[in-house]
Amino acid sequence: MQHNNVNKSDFRSNFYQNLPHKPYCTDELGYTFINPKPIAIKKRYLQHNPPCMVVYLVFDIDRSDAVMAWFDAGLPLPTWTAQNPANGHAHIGYELKAPVPTTRAAKQKIVEYLAKIEAGMARKLGADVGYSGLLTKNPCHIHWRTTIWTDEKYELNYLADFVDLLPLSKKEQSEGLGRNCTMFDIVRKWAYKAIREHRGSSFDTWLGEVLKEAVNVNSAFTKPLGYSEVKATSKSIAKYCWKNDGYCYQEFIQRQIYKGKLGGRPSLGEPWKELGISRATYFRRKKSETKA
Repeated sequence: MQHNNVNKSDFRSNFYQNLPHKPYCTDELGYTFINPKPIAIKKRYLQHNPPCMVVYLVFDIDRSDAVMAWFDAGLPLPTWTAQNPANGHAHIGYELKAPVPTTRAAKQKIVEYLAKIEAGMARKLGADVGYSGLLTKNPCHIHWRTTIWTDEKYELNYLADFVDLLPLSKKEQSEGLGRNCTMFDIVRKWAYKAIREHRGSSFDTWLGEVLKEAVNVNSAFTKPLGYSEVKATSKSIAKYCWKNDGYCYQEFIQRQIYKGKLGGRPSLGEPWKELGISRATYFRRKKSETKA
């Protein structure tokens, strides 16, 4: 069954293209493997979103009429539904027009917005809030009764119009995208103060401390985020604090000047990379410091 003249082969091609290069996948839940895309696409369950990125919002509905839950909830047409023919349980997927990165400090407001949209849709659908969001019923696998409903990709503002954007409940803060927001907030607030202890140390030492804190926060979730996501979030927070702590930046500049003097020439290497800023920004700051 297809709708809006959606071509199923176009859907398959688009879905395949959006998959991670090496997705988690399996034919039996509980035994998960990492495989290249050509192998993963043949499995019943597979990882639909790349690490640290949301391309699809997917909801797990555990009831016999699951495939029409979106209609009963007054939500827009999903991109696809993949239904278990044995019991009617289904996954409902929505493709976003612009994928949302989940680990960049600069994008956290968007991640929080998306988390509220996801939670609002899950409430209306009566979806399983314990669903980790890592694996979906593969809509390209013949085991599932798959329906492609639309080829439209959804803007966040459009989806937001269908739900109540409420603050995340305690449970929602530890599930789905709520985990990303919770970990980021806890680690960020810790880092703003903790960086004072690391003034004068190296960025790598500081990054190690932030990562340790993030791993600790993540371990408290019932279904923790993947390590790659924790690591990327830690790096983003560490860089943000390092660049925005005036003392750390000034100490770094002084060390570079000192190294340059020892060598009888300007500092070697590419210091802007250690700071996590562009070359242009680095020299613009140096110029403003010279004027001051």
